[in-house]
Amino acid sequence: MTTDQFEIGVYSFAELTPDPATGVTISPVERIQNLIESVELADQVGLDVFGLGEHHRHEFLSSAPAVILGAIAARTKQIRLSSAVTVLSSDDPVRVFQDFAALDLVSNGRAEIMAGRGSFIESFPLFGYDLHDYDDLFSEKLALLLKIRASERVTWSGRFRAPIHDLGIYPRALQQPLPVWVAVGGTPASVVRAGTLGLPMALAIIGGMPERFKPLIDLFRDAARDAGHDLSTLSVGINSHGFLSDDSAQAAGDYWPSYAAMMTKIGRERGWSGITRAQFEAARQLRGSEFVGNPEEVAEKILFQHSIFNHQRFLIQLSVGTLPHAKMMRAIELLGTRVAPLVRAEVARRVTPAAQPVA
Repeated sequence: MTTDQFEIGVYSFAELTPDPATGVTISPVERIQNLIESVELADQVGLDVFGLGEHHRHEFLSSAPAVILGAIAARTKQIRLSSAVTVLSSDDPVRVFQDFAALDLVSNGRAEIMAGRGSFIESFPLFGYDLHDYDDLFSEKLALLLKIRASERVTWSGRFRAPIHDLGIYPRALQQPLPVWVAVGGTPASVVRAGTLGLPMALAIIGGMPERFKPLIDLFRDAARDAGHDLSTLSVGINSHGFLSDDSAQAAGDYWPSYAAMMTKIGRERGWSGITRAQFEAARQLRGSEFVGNPEEVAEKILFQHSIFNHQRFLIQLSVGTLPHAKMMRAIELLGTRVAPLVRAEVARRVTPAAQPVA
């Protein structure tokens, strides 16, 4: 991807929570089938990317994203298939590469890895890692993943994994190289690491005004430039929450109950109070973090942030909690058929040099 293109997509954690309106939780089988159907629609309406997060909690079905993405690959044709994110700190880079190289072959070159440290901590004790090594684990494992990506045979040693002595790692991906993004949540050191390595960066903005994140993106680009990387090939993505409906008030009314339930639950776990409706409505405004509204409002907000960040990708998580499947499908349809054309046309206009006047 070059930086004169703009990609729009969706991501999910494959949540499995009660519908706040009915109290009913659908079966895991139905939830996965709904997810696959929704990505089929995203592909059909021309969205560029689908990302699936990795979580190891009872509220989510996405502990093995590559497996689910493989099923989606068989039912789609064009849409790129990414993790969002792979919790690399608690995984084995060899298996991560093998899983996504296989996905790349199954999808005919549509796979990518979005590597991150994770927003939840359950995977660390589950796989036997110490949270005190949180950052060192990620640094070491990212370095190994990139080494595997670059070379079929690998010799390597480190602190957290058995050494590898001139061993081949297979299969190899169709794409050369297999795309690897670094996902960050706002830590300057993580931003600098992505830029220094010359990897595309996905920044999560799920609270606060967008302007406060611009210094992080500037820092990323400065680090990349200082390391000698070509900024014209180095993409930035923004990942945010949101929801669409034909009517703005309807979008907010549909989204609020499940969003509030999930954010309140997570807030209590982390020691902060849940969100109020007034805070939510403020976040829906142009300078807020929530992309909840009608297609024109969502397009305007994406373009407003583009004027700040000059980014190349926007992914929206449409289901922080459980929403009716039919409404989710309509939101994806609106994103692909009404938001994406508006945004792509305006971004293309912005990046195309103005015609010079005739002398």
